[in-house]
Amino acid sequence: MAETKREIERKYEATEETRLPDLTRAAGVASVTAEGVTELDAVYHDTAGLRLAADSLTLRRRTGGRDAGWHLKFPVAPGIRDEIRAPLSKTLPRPLAALLRSRVRGAEVVPVVRLRSSRDVRHLRDADGTVLAELSVDTVRADRLLGGGDRTAAWTEIEVELADDADPAVLDAVEKRLRKAGIHPSTAPSKLARALDGTGLAPEPREPAEPPADGTAGAAVLAYAREQVDALVRLDPAVRRELPDAVHQMRVACRRLRSAFKTYRQVLDREVTDPLGAELKWLAGELGHARDQEVLHARLGDALDALPRSLRHGPVRGRLRTWDHARSREGARRVLAALDSPRHLALLDALDGLLADPPLRPGARKKAAKALPKAIRRDHRRLADRIGPALDLAPGHERDLALHEARKAAKRARYAADAAVPTLGKPAKRFSKRVKAVQSLLGDHQDTVVARAALDDLARQAESAGEPSFTWGVLHERQAAAAAAGERELPDVWERAAAPDLRAALTR
Repeated sequence: MAETKREIERKYEATEETRLPDLTRAAGVASVTAEGVTELDAVYHDTAGLRLAADSLTLRRRTGGRDAGWHLKFPVAPGIRDEIRAPLSKTLPRPLAALLRSRVRGAEVVPVVRLRSSRDVRHLRDADGTVLAELSVDTVRADRLLGGGDRTAAWTEIEVELADDADPAVLDAVEKRLRKAGIHPSTAPSKLARALDGTGLAPEPREPAEPPADGTAGAAVLAYAREQVDALVRLDPAVRRELPDAVHQMRVACRRLRSAFKTYRQVLDREVTDPLGAELKWLAGELGHARDQEVLHARLGDALDALPRSLRHGPVRGRLRTWDHARSREGARRVLAALDSPRHLALLDALDGLLADPPLRPGARKKAAKALPKAIRRDHRRLADRIGPALDLAPGHERDLALHEARKAAKRARYAADAAVPTLGKPAKRFSKRVKAVQSLLGDHQDTVVARAALDDLARQAESAGEPSFTWGVLHERQAAAAAAGERELPDVWERAAAPDLRAALTR
C-alpha cells in the first residue's frame, strides 16, 4: 500500500569543515536537539535514457532510516515535492509502476546510481518542544551503476525539511541564519541531479534533430504541441492519484492538441495528424465520462441547495447521491481502463514520434506573425458561420444542437489564439478572452441541456421507487429558464467577440 507525504525542504552547500550557526537565534526556534547519525543506502532507478530524471522525478529503493522502502517523488513547486512511499520489496511495487507508466512506457526501469549517505540529524523545536523542522548534514557518495564504469562523486550538503503542519516561515528564518554564516543554497535541485551530473549521466535530448527556425509557424506550433503532449504525460499519474481537476486538465490537453492539428493544418501534415486527432478524441471521450459526471453532480447539487425547503419533496438528496455514486464509479473505471490500455501508450509514443520528426508542410516555414493570425481568423469565420444560424432557430432541440456545435467552434477559435500568444502577445490574449466569454456562455447552456436530461432520469427513478418527482420537475424548469436567459444574453456577448478591430489587431 502506498502513502503520500508532502515534502517541503531546502538544500545548502557544505563541506566537512562547515560549522552550523546557533539556530536558536532563528525566529520561532527555541531549541535544537541532536538525533544521532543514520546510515542510508539508496539505489535510484530510471530508464536507460533517464526519462524520469528528464521530468525531475526520482525513484529510489532505500534502506536505513525510519522510512526504508520505495520512494517516488513528483515535483510540485521549487522546494516542494510529493513523496509516494511503498514498503521495501525486491521489485518495484505495482502502485508506483502504474504512476510511472506514461513516462517509461515499455522501457525497463533499471538501477542508475547508488547513493550512500551518512546523515547527522538535528530537530529544530519551538518553546513547547514541537518539532518545526529537521536539519541534516549529509555526507554523500554516489556511484554510477548505469552503463558500467567506475565514475563516482562525493559531497556534503545541508538539508532542512519542514515538519508536518509547521509554518513555512521557519524555513526563511533558518535560511537567514545560514546565509549569515556563509552557507548558501545548493545549485542542484536534488541529490539525484547532483549524482547524475557528477557521474557523467544525462537524459537523452528531446528536441527534433532539425528543429524549425525560430520565428516560423512551425516553431510556434510545435512548441504549443509539446506543451500539450507534456501535459498528457504529466497528468497521467495525477489522474491516477485522483488529484483535484486532473481529469479535466488532461481532457483539455487532448482537446487543445487535437484543435491545434486542425487549425494549423497548413503547418503539420494532416495525413499524420488526423489519425492522432482521432485517438485524442477517443481519450478525451473516456476522460469525459468522469469529468461530465463531476460537473453535472455539482450543478444539480447546487441547484438543490438553492431550493427552499418547501420545494424539496421526498428523499431527494439520497436519490441524487445514489444516482451519482453509480455513474461516478463507472466513469472512474473507464478512465483507468483507458490509461492502462495499450492504445493509450501507443498514442503517447506516436505523439513523441511527431515531435521528434515533425511532418512539416511548406506553411511551417512562413513567419509565425503572419501565418498564425490567418489561421485564427479562419477559425473565427467558422464560429461566425455557426453562431448566426443557431440564433435564427426557434428555441428547442434543434437550437440546442446548433448552439452546442457553435460552442465547439468557439473552443477551437480560442485555443488557436492561445497557441499564438507567445508570438502575438496581447492581441491574441484579448481575442482569446472575448471568444472564451462566448464559449463559457454556450458551455453553461449545454450544461442546462445535459442537466435537464439527467433530471428527467432522476424523476423516472423516483417515480419507480414510489417517491415524489415534484422536486426534479421544479429543477428541470429552473434549468430551462437558465438556458433561455443564456440565449437572450448570447447576441451581446457574440457582438463583442465579432468586433472587426479584435481580428485586425492580430496583424498589427
